[in-house]
Amino acid sequence: MRNKLIAYLGILGVSLFAIAAIVGPLLIEDYSVVSQYISESFAVDTRYGTYLQYLGYVPSGILLTMYCFSAPKKIPSSKLVVAGFFGLALFYGLGTTLVGLFPCDAGCPTDVMDSSLAQLIHNAVASLTYIFFPICLMGIGLGLKKSENYNRLSQIAIVTGIISGIFIFALFSNPESGYRGILQRIIETCFIVFIVSSALRIKEGSEGRSAK
Repeated sequence: MRNKLIAYLGILGVSLFAIAAIVGPLLIEDYSVVSQYISESFAVDTRYGTYLQYLGYVPSGILLTMYCFSAPKKIPSSKLVVAGFFGLALFYGLGTTLVGLFPCDAGCPTDVMDSSLAQLIHNAVASLTYIFFPICLMGIGLGLKKSENYNRLSQIAIVTGIISGIFIFALFSNPESGYRGILQRIIETCFIVFIVSSALRIKEGSEGRSAK
């Protein structure tokens, strides 16, 4: 039962994030998912930004933090696996919470001189999240490689880590790119794919033991 609860924490966490990321742009006229950051949908000047923050991103971050701290107890653990999940808890889980609590200014500018304190915190947390995210995924993937029953999850972690790393590099190389919205959404999709895959694997392990 505890395995299922942990699995549901992860699935609910990414579901809230995905719903907020989909609904937010629909509430803003002329918003472009291709050229605008997700954060621009709940920036300080947006009409429904507060709802997206406190009903979407903040609870999502809290749930993901709980999930990532709990997950290593339910899969074959190694130093790499534990470090990877704890890194995701700190940089992605808590990072999502902080990004939700400190929305960016209108247009989410990257120029430090034109930014408010909330914008500076927002950008710093987002940057740290994206720097460490692929490293954490790769660590988990390599740590699970020796576990026969977790080969598929290991492969998913490594592949999503590589893909996200490539697109993060592209985003950092040109943060004002006309395709920054798409780049960011591919990165976030990598995270969702891994979390859902790991959560389902943990739930599967619980059902397997129940059947014995």
